[in-house]
Amino acid sequence: MASEHTSGELLSGEQYLSFMLDEEEYGVDILRVQEVRGWTPVTRLPASPSYIKGVLNLRGAIVPVVDLRERFGFPTLPYGPTTVVVVVRAMQEDQERVIGLVVDAVAETYHISADQIRPAPRLDTAIRPDFIAGLATVNERMIVMLDLDHLLSADELALDDVTTEDE
Repeated sequence: MASEHTSGELLSGEQYLSFMLDEEEYGVDILRVQEVRGWTPVTRLPASPSYIKGVLNLRGAIVPVVDLRERFGFPTLPYGPTTVVVVVRAMQEDQERVIGLVVDAVAETYHISADQIRPAPRLDTAIRPDFIAGLATVNERMIVMLDLDHLLSADELALDDVTTEDE
């Protein structure tokens, strides 16, 4: 796949990790990505929304795992060999939260400068407009840039007591 793919070389602009969901490409700031892990079963939490798959223990931290396909209202699919959990950091009320995002597959790493990101049009879609930081076009592909701080807020995820870390 020809792209502005790089391997460790930092050019002008920001680096973004992209992943696939329902045949569309989404991107997040790579500095917010802690790690990418293959799907493994998680511990379910009673009375949580269906898109919260459960929690996993990540080196002593209890990390909630959210299925973005379900969160965005896309049809659910069985998890397969390309299904991964992208562990990301989001800021909420001056506190960092670590959350795992279940996605269909990791796609690319791109350098995208701020002037390549355009505001998303206000449309009636399954994804709330405040979850979208903007749209970027790279090599004729449209990438939906996600705003992790809004997407992963405790209010949105009903996770007030879930993300505590072992102290």
